[in-house]
Amino acid sequence: MPGKLKVKIVAGRHLPVMDRASDLTDAFVEVKFGNTTFKTDVYHKSLNPQWNSEWFKFEVDDEDLQDEPLQITVLDHDTYSANDAIGKVYIDIDPLLYSEAATVISGWFPIYDTIHGIRGEINVVVKVDLFNDLNRFRQSSCGVKFFCTTSIPKCYRAVMIHGFVEELVVNEDPEYQWIDRIRTPRASNEARQRLISLMSGELQRKIGLKVLEMRGNAVVGYLQCFDLEGESGLVVRAIGTACTLDKLSSPAAFLPACNSPSKEMKESPLVHPPSHGCRSTHNSPIHTATGSRLTQNFSVSVPTLIYTGMGSGSAGKEGGPFKALLRQQTQSALEQREFPFFTLTAFPPGFLVHVGGVVSARSVKLLDRIHNPDEPETRDAWWAEIRQEIKSHAKALGCHAVVGYSESTSICEEVCILSASGTAAVLNPRFLQDGTVEGCLEQRLEENLPPGCGFCHIPYDELNMPFPAHLTYCYNCRKQKVPDVLFTTIDLPTDATVIGKGCLIQARLCRLKKKAQAEANATAISNLLPFMEYEVHTQLMNKLKLKGMNALFGLRIQITVGENMLMGLASATGVYLAALPTPGGIQIAGKTPNDGSYEQHISHMQKKINDTIAKNKELYEINPPEVSEEIIGSPIPEPRQRSRLLRSQSESSDEVTELDLSHGKKDAFVLEIDDTDAMEDVHSLLTDVPPPSGFYSCNTEIMPGINNWTSEIQMFTSVRVIRLSSLNLTNQALNKNFNDLCENLLKSLYFKLRSMIPCCLCHVNFTVSLPEDELIQVTVTAVAITFDKNQALQTTKTHVEKSLQRASTDNEELLQFPLELCSDSLPSHPFPPAKAVTVEKASPMGEGNFRNRSAPSCANSTVGVVKMTPLSFIPGAKITKYLGIINMFFIRETTSLREEGGVSGFLHAFIAEVFAMVRAHVAALGGNAVVSYIMKQCVFMENPNKNQAQCLINVSGDAVVFVRESELEVVSSQHPPASCQPACTGEVTT
Repeated sequence: MPGKLKVKIVAGRHLPVMDRASDLTDAFVEVKFGNTTFKTDVYHKSLNPQWNSEWFKFEVDDEDLQDEPLQITVLDHDTYSANDAIGKVYIDIDPLLYSEAATVISGWFPIYDTIHGIRGEINVVVKVDLFNDLNRFRQSSCGVKFFCTTSIPKCYRAVMIHGFVEELVVNEDPEYQWIDRIRTPRASNEARQRLISLMSGELQRKIGLKVLEMRGNAVVGYLQCFDLEGESGLVVRAIGTACTLDKLSSPAAFLPACNSPSKEMKESPLVHPPSHGCRSTHNSPIHTATGSRLTQNFSVSVPTLIYTGMGSGSAGKEGGPFKALLRQQTQSALEQREFPFFTLTAFPPGFLVHVGGVVSARSVKLLDRIHNPDEPETRDAWWAEIRQEIKSHAKALGCHAVVGYSESTSICEEVCILSASGTAAVLNPRFLQDGTVEGCLEQRLEENLPPGCGFCHIPYDELNMPFPAHLTYCYNCRKQKVPDVLFTTIDLPTDATVIGKGCLIQARLCRLKKKAQAEANATAISNLLPFMEYEVHTQLMNKLKLKGMNALFGLRIQITVGENMLMGLASATGVYLAALPTPGGIQIAGKTPNDGSYEQHISHMQKKINDTIAKNKELYEINPPEVSEEIIGSPIPEPRQRSRLLRSQSESSDEVTELDLSHGKKDAFVLEIDDTDAMEDVHSLLTDVPPPSGFYSCNTEIMPGINNWTSEIQMFTSVRVIRLSSLNLTNQALNKNFNDLCENLLKSLYFKLRSMIPCCLCHVNFTVSLPEDELIQVTVTAVAITFDKNQALQTTKTHVEKSLQRASTDNEELLQFPLELCSDSLPSHPFPPAKAVTVEKASPMGEGNFRNRSAPSCANSTVGVVKMTPLSFIPGAKITKYLGIINMFFIRETTSLREEGGVSGFLHAFIAEVFAMVRAHVAALGGNAVVSYIMKQCVFMENPNKNQAQCLINVSGDAVVFVRESELEVVSSQHPPASCQPACTGEVTT
């Protein structure tokens, strides 16, 4: 399908002074696409040139339209020397290639330079004319829509969910090529940005081709990542879920007006074909990793803790033959095709039948140089091996699919840790494409699924379980067996019965390792990984019990490798599921000589733990109804198989029975204090500070237990960097520094958002990295949403301000932040030894670019302030159109770090510029919001001795048009205006 690309350069404004003699600029523009370049005339002596050029026309194939970005370079003309570069703009043409996409890209784009940042703006108009191409051997995938959201898009319905698609492309990193030694830093950075743009477009096109082969038209849950492997090369990889989507065209087809996103999601956007379902394109066999000199794998199936009683889902005595028949029918349907993976985390009611628990796999690889970029078999084989491990774990749990699936890497020098995780699940057979399940079985399935608890029932056979588990009858339907604890990587199902509210639960762990090279380093990391995984899950279980809850959703575990340490960070949202049994208490047992003072200390800690559990139940309103044990049925006794959390390796199994594991009528969780590490774990368990009154937090899109959302939202991004002292660094000191870093980061967020209470921090996404030796970086992205609460807000605000100020008496930084949320400048003061920066949203740069909330509504402008949120929805509004994905990669470098305000000032300015450029591209497409926004990578490197720093940021999201519910009645559904949106309430614009 060949096409014609037309570009017009209109004007520029706020250009920098390039001629010091006249304090003006002689600017002109180069427009490049592929190997063709056009130039505008030179506009002499002006900082606001008006080119009004002719239409530059490029006749290209649609394959090139998908692969190549449009490059617009602004330069200063010099008569007797080389022209000076002002900056560049990269425009992705892909959003114009959809059948229902925008027809033109028009607007003011920030001119970006990798050394100086944003240097003015340029007004560009871009159009694409496509011609029909009936060639079935074409290499383009025009027409395939991409969505970053991990649920079915709000104004679409899914006709069919086909399955998993994945692809990766490799190339040499320009930063490590020989020519990099003789070219300028600007040229090196621009070569890297251009290559990544090309690889990103090629990858997206190849994913689209796979979707077309599956007869789909969209990719949902699209996740693209960059692996910077240093001298080994550069890898760009992506995964997603192939679907066939239909657009809901009439206003009546939109979801009903509702302030509660959970109620919106209950309206199923899925059309159930009787004989269609899921298919996977992962059909490549597993090859030996030829490029790897060492392969160390570590994988674990975690429906619970490793070796601990934590299961999931069930098959009881009643309905057993039916469930066996269901499994047999489903398995026979899957034997003819590949195992399905799904990157979706939210599903329509009825799609998810049973949840088996978390399955994960990790592998340590030694990187080797990429010899042929056209043959990435080695990396493909690595990921195929990981996915095979995930499949085997899911099958062991009696499941035929993995949902909430994600992949990640952590790279340090020559060592790379590949990680994959998901939730083993049984899906409704009616969605299977093979159509082997008869309608009568489907009907019986729906009749046998109790509302609110069916997904909790175990899918595996309780007499042949792959792990020790503590099962009871479901507290809701009392027919099937359920585990005592459930871990998942998906969002809470909309039909789940939850008691009380949820909360954010984190496990943090640091472990030192010796510096080593090559295979010795990989071996040391491989030996540490299983123990770190176990300890992270141990912390999660401890904190879950301490909160009085019994399930985790949205679980995300990161293992990050550095030169001399490994760090683990796990985040999840804890809830109390009514179908699962009430969690028992936490009992402390000590194995020490008779010591009165020690026994008194143990008793004091036990009392403190009991008081904390009682306070948490009151705080999160967990009041489950009392149900007698006779009705529920007695649990299966397995005292030998159930292990305790903090247990010495030297302890024999006979000593286990000496402990009293009973706590009233419920089994207690036992914490044994037998070494320093155990004491440290108990101490960290008790020192986790709950959020102030009026604040709630979760890492899922919706906070369980809260439905009355308002339209006031505030997205924020915060980055903290600390440098550790290398003197006497121990595991205990490292853990304390990491805990303090995360806790203080949350405290500062609560303090700055105090004017929004009562509010909830949703989609809290923590990312930890170790960019250099003894350097720890934590990045947080989240959104604060207010909700109505029946209590006096002023009293709550006063109370929380007093409590926060008391908590921050030793932390001057918390008291030096601006008192108003909408301040124009955000000073960032160093938190010893941390260097902190908290960045709020920034509006597009340009004339009138420094907007404030008191500005009048944009009655005569095309687009107001572009909203940004990591959520897939906007409270109090309806998304009427998806305009395509925004996937951008930026590099920023400076040789004057101290002059730019140090690390804080440098990062603050760079992230604000990233926000401005994202907003400008969305506004040029005609959108007024970015949903499912995520900062997938933020790599910071500094050389304080040379006053240098560099940062790489990769962001993505869905550009959309939304209409407020109050405006929906008076707006035509065909052309919902973006111009009526007032400046965002609660929005920080700097």
